[in-house]
Amino acid sequence: MTWSEIIRLALAEDIGSGDISTRYLDLEPITEQAFMIAKAGGILAGLEIAREVFLTVDRTLKITMYCKDGDKVNRGKEIMRVEGNPSSILQGERTALNFLQRLSGIATLTHALVSELAGTQAKLLDTRKTTPLLRGMEKYAVRIGGGYNHRFGLYDMVMLKENHIRACGGISEAVRRVKLHNTSYKVEVEVTNIVELEEAVRAGVDRVMLDNMELPEIKACVKRFGRKVELEVSGGVTAANIRKIAETGVHYISSGALTHSYKSLDISLLFKE
Repeated sequence: MTWSEIIRLALAEDIGSGDISTRYLDLEPITEQAFMIAKAGGILAGLEIAREVFLTVDRTLKITMYCKDGDKVNRGKEIMRVEGNPSSILQGERTALNFLQRLSGIATLTHALVSELAGTQAKLLDTRKTTPLLRGMEKYAVRIGGGYNHRFGLYDMVMLKENHIRACGGISEAVRRVKLHNTSYKVEVEVTNIVELEEAVRAGVDRVMLDNMELPEIKACVKRFGRKVELEVSGGVTAANIRKIAETGVHYISSGALTHSYKSLDISLLFKE
């Protein structure tokens, strides 16, 4: 599904059979100006999406951007000006803000965590823990914040997690079955301890996810296998511990919180008085 299709569906959800609040005001179709203003500091993401929302409502609206995706803004910064029919602006307001606030929240959280990794080799990855149908947008916001995308779906990387492994009776057997297909996809396996890691390395995987391991065990895994296979840490990653995890020498740190536990950036839209 394209972003344009998502925008059309989001507007249909909100407007439905018509914006009755605006309709009953009998507003004159004269040109008005409204401004998007940051009410908190953060990293912007989703400006073009917000712009397309307004233009989908009314192609005659004039949009002026004062910022671009990736810009850091402070409280009070004017982000965008929308000019045109006030009824059209009101119909697009909430949907535009919903996208922009949420994507900017993701970018802001990602930027904060990426900043903690400065000077290390570790890259911050997102996960598939995204809002249904909004994965492309949310993963875009992660990139804007300085992070990297893990697989987009079940179709672009072999990822053998606990239930896959249990279904096959073990790591070695699960990897063996995948390799029978001579696939060119990268193969990653989830492990919970260094014994399982050793088995995964012997099986010839490309990357191993160290799931919910304590810091001493992560260090031991890196020391023993860090030059033999890509290592990714996942589970329990926070702003308080991500630096220590990165300093162990792991290659990747993944966090579902980037797209499911962020705080939306506070942004408002106000008509010019």
